[in-house]
Amino acid sequence: MRLIASALVTLAFAGAGSPAQAQTLKVTYDISLAGLPLGTADLSSSFNGSKYQMTGKAKLTGLAMVLTGGKGEAAASGSLAGATPRSANFEVVSKTSDNQRSVRMGLKGGRVAKVEIDPPLEPRPDRVPVKPADKRGVVDPMSALLMPALASKSLTDPANCDRTIPVFDGASRMNVILTYAETKTVEVPGYSGPVLVCNARYVPISGHRSERPATKFMQENRDMSVWLAPVEGPRLLFPLKVSVRTMIGMGELYASLWSLEGDAKASRRAVKAEEAVKAEASQ
Repeated sequence: MRLIASALVTLAFAGAGSPAQAQTLKVTYDISLAGLPLGTADLSSSFNGSKYQMTGKAKLTGLAMVLTGGKGEAAASGSLAGATPRSANFEVVSKTSDNQRSVRMGLKGGRVAKVEIDPPLEPRPDRVPVKPADKRGVVDPMSALLMPALASKSLTDPANCDRTIPVFDGASRMNVILTYAETKTVEVPGYSGPVLVCNARYVPISGHRSERPATKFMQENRDMSVWLAPVEGPRLLFPLKVSVRTMIGMGELYASLWSLEGDAKASRRAVKAEEAVKAEASQ
């Protein structure tokens, strides 16, 4: 289940401006497995110039809550630079009825500087060792949800689907490979318009348990996708829906509420002003 949850979360979990120029995207997801409702997840992502901060909470409900007591909270921060977010901090706390685990990670320039896992993972003979090189050029699972649009393309250009996301969750390193499938028009509370539908693949690099049936299943899994909706101010795409086939059925996160607060035009003006100041300073 940890691998499945990581895949779901991974795929799914301006300027110096004033508050009026900042933007905040709030998304509530309904979580289901094999057609049965499991719970909800709330994500809030705030953007101010190139900086971002994200917080999220997930909670199982109904029978799933009774059986597992499952809930979790996560947070991440960093900056948007190029095609991949530049993570700075990440932390997640997951709780069930019989245990709790926390992960805290600091990153600098795409390199993992520090990781704390409490309690530590149990040693397993089939766990693939994480090499130092596996901790460079990566993003945390939460920041991986932010997908900056290509500079030369529109937000809904199919080319924005085609990317490889290098993810490190504090214990394991993986690639999430996205490829364009189709463009759909959707309507949910707070958003109506086009979304890019991207096929997804999970490629484990290290830290995973190579002999686990769930690992092998996910490596061969071709029934995964993510629907990306455009966010104009910071010029990025964000998951509106994530679908992952699991060993017990299809797991889905689907946005039941989408809210973008703030002034996108003011944000763009602030970015242009900042670029002009930088250009003047370099002359």
